[in-house]
Amino acid sequence: MATVELRFSALPEHVRTARLVAAAVARRAGVDDAVLDEVRLAVGEACSRAVGLHVGHGLGTPVRVALTEDEKVFRIEVGDDVPQAALGAAQAAPGSGDGTGGDDEVDMGLAVISGLVDDVEVTADERGGLIRMSWPTNPEPLD
Repeated sequence: MATVELRFSALPEHVRTARLVAAAVARRAGVDDAVLDEVRLAVGEACSRAVGLHVGHGLGTPVRVALTEDEKVFRIEVGDDVPQAALGAAQAAPGSGDGTGGDDEVDMGLAVISGLVDDVEVTADERGGLIRMSWPTNPEPLD
C-alpha cells in the first residue's frame, strides 16, 4: 500500500494542483482512463469545499489530501479542520442556507461528489470533516 499526502494552504489556486496530482497518482494506481476525469472533478469539488470551509471559518491550517493505492482500490481522503459543532452553528445561524453564507455551495459540492463517485463517505467530528472516496483499479494484464 502506497500513500501520497498533500497539505496545502486554503487557497483556491491550490485546488488545481491537487486535481493534477490526484489524476497522476490514480493513473499510476491503475484507475481506468475513462474514470480519470471523474477522479479529477471529485477531488476538485472536495478540495474546493475544504478551502471554502477553512476560509469561511477563518482557519489558517492546511487542507489535507491522502491518495492511497491498494491492490484493488484507489482511495482519496480530503480533510478539513472545521469541527462539526462549528458547521452546526453556521447552519443554525440566521440567513444561513440562503446562498450568501456559502452553505448552498457546500451542499452542491457534496451532491456533485455523490454523483461522480459510487463509493463516497462524508464524516465530521470535533477535529474536522473528512471525505473518503474510492475507485476500483485494474489488475495488471496477464501475459
